[in-house]
Amino acid sequence: MAKMSNYLENALINCTLRGIPYTPPSVIYAALFISDPTDADTGTEVSGGGYTRKPVTFDTPDNGAAVNNADLAFPVATGNWGTVTHIGLYDAETDGNLLFYGDLNTPRAINIDNQLIILEGGLMVTLD
Repeated sequence: MAKMSNYLENALINCTLRGIPYTPPSVIYAALFISDPTDADTGTEVSGGGYTRKPVTFDTPDNGAAVNNADLAFPVATGNWGTVTHIGLYDAETDGNLLFYGDLNTPRAINIDNQLIILEGGLMVTLD
């Protein structure tokens, strides 16, 4: 996952080049999408069927990359979620600002009683 939202791009440029403070979120939440979120956060996030964003934590970065340091288990679906194609990282459990996003390596159809789990080390954020 190496794509950064317009919101985060602007915040980092303002912070590093203009001295405008950026306060990072205390908790990062992973979100699932059935379409590309895009830099402008215009994708379709999964909704209904027991879906919620999940908090995620990351290891210390190494060479511009950080991976999740624990399994990331989304709720068991109580309804069909559709085919999940992308994942995004937000600064809030609901609404909030998209920070990073990217494609799933393999899109997953999530139906009733399915659960999407990303194992420890399976979600990588990179900057290059």
